[in-house]
Order: sequence, then C-alpha cells, then structure tokens
Amino acid sequence: MARSHLTLAALATAAVGGLDVATAMSFGRANGDFDACLITTREGRHLLVRVPRTERAEAAQSTDLVGLRALSAGVRARLPFGIPTPIGQAPIDGTRAVVYEFVYGAKVALNALGSGPGSVAASIGSAIAAIHALPTGFVADAGLPTLSAGQCLQAGIEIIDRASATGLVPAALLGRWERAAQDANLWQFQPTVTNGALSTESFLSADGEVTGILGWGMLRVADPAHDLAWLGPNPAAAETAFASYLSGRGAIDRHVRQRAMFYAELEVAKWLLHGTDTRSTEIVDDAVTMLTSLVDSVRNDVMNPIGTHTMPTMAMPA
Repeated sequence: MARSHLTLAALATAAVGGLDVATAMSFGRANGDFDACLITTREGRHLLVRVPRTERAEAAQSTDLVGLRALSAGVRARLPFGIPTPIGQAPIDGTRAVVYEFVYGAKVALNALGSGPGSVAASIGSAIAAIHALPTGFVADAGLPTLSAGQCLQAGIEIIDRASATGLVPAALLGRWERAAQDANLWQFQPTVTNGALSTESFLSADGEVTGILGWGMLRVADPAHDLAWLGPNPAAAETAFASYLSGRGAIDRHVRQRAMFYAELEVAKWLLHGTDTRSTEIVDDAVTMLTSLVDSVRNDVMNPIGTHTMPTMAMPA
C-alpha cells in the first residue's frame, strides 16, 4: 500500500532537524517504484521525500546517493543545471526515506526534444558537454569506477561475444559490430566523467533549457559516447544535440558519434542477453524482433558504417 503524503511529511521532519512543514502533496506516479511527496516549508523552501517500494528501487536509491555525494558543491558549481542534493534520511519499514532539495523543471518526451538552436535538444547537448568537461579526479577520490579506453572497448567486445554465443544475432550485425571493435581509430579517445545512465527520463527542463539532471548512480570515468547513445531514435533531435555537444567540447573526440551508435546497437544485444539470463521467452522474442529490424535499417553498411571514414546518420529502429 502506498504511503500517504502525511506519512512522508512526518518522515521528513524526522530526517531533517527543525523542518517546519507548511504543505505536503503526493508527487509522481501512484504505481511507481517510489512513494514520493513534495513539501513546502514555512520559509518557502521546496523539498522532495522519496521512499522505495521495491528492493530494486532501494538498490537504485543507494547507488544514486553514492554518486550524488561524490558531486561536491565545487563540482556542481561547474554545471549549468541543478542536481538533487540529499539533506537527510529516516528509517521506515526496513528501508529509508531520503529528503532532497527539490530540482525544478518538467520531464520531456523523446519526441518533444525539438531541433535547432533554442531547442531542448540543443540544451541537452550543452549539458552533457558540461558533464564531460568536469575534472576526473573527484570520481576516483570517491572510489567510483575509472575506465580506460581499452577497458571500455573490452566491455563492448564481451557483450558481442556473449550475444554471439546465443546464436540469435544475425551475422550481418555481428560482422558490423566486430568491424567497429577492430577499428583502432574509433577507440582513440580520452575517457571523461560520465553520468552513465542518461535517457529522456534523466532531464528536467523549462523554457527550452535543461534545469536539472536526475539519476547519478552510474557516475564514473568512461567513454563519453555512452551518455549520447540514447539519442538515436530521434534523428533530428540527435543531430541538434550532437552539434551542441561538439560546439561545447570542440574537436577533442572526433569519433564520439560513431561509438554512440555502436553502444546504441549493443543495447539491443544486452536486452537479448537479459532475456536469456532470466529465461524470459517474451524478452528474447522481443529482442530478436528488434535485431531483425536493426539489420534492415543498417543493411547497406557502405552507406551507414560504424567507422572512422564517414559520419553516419544515427537512427535506431522503433
């Protein structure tokens, strides 16, 4: 049973000393992974209280807190958007309520990112560039993963090998991915700070500008292309976001877009592996359908390679 906003407000007062609640209202989806409540204090401060409803949500909350705590005030000052700040927690029913400073903005759908200057897509590209420009030292200091370019490539190769072993990946795709993995030029890049789990759900915006980014549980130093791979299903938005990103980052990484395509396609392989690992026929069948669609979209490899000789159009099947 969902916890009421009054229960969550009471937990907030236990988590944050001296908190004077004026109003409280439920926040988010009623059937989501979290019970959540938006609080307004007597001073006009807005806070968000979240309690996980499942073990999966509790694990996600814990990893997110590790990432958020690594993002010090000095690091946050370098970013042009807000990040949730945890300010207290209180135990409840074997888990915990966490209270955050509220980050303003509305979530946007992938098909509503727009394109061109002044669009949300352009602001997203700039926001990601700002993340990748952060100094990397604080990530290692926090004990979070720091991967080399070679380690990033090896992780991709392992996915290809495991997917190949299922016998369900079309040969055309395996060949495409293997050629990308063997292209040495593609993998000559400097790892950066990455969020590691970006999607449209990560971004908050207002008036065409990114106001906040949520979900920092995969914070690490790794391939910056990971943070751009999710843009594929909306080519116009992707074009704008990449242009804005490259404007912010300069010509530091000439092949980031090709690697982003590589990672986007490997997401389908990972979905297949999830299905085989969990023995879900439904997921496996869905992944096989997606792989077939992907083959159709990239069949003309001469025109749309993942390589360092041309700049491909990043498009994924629906």
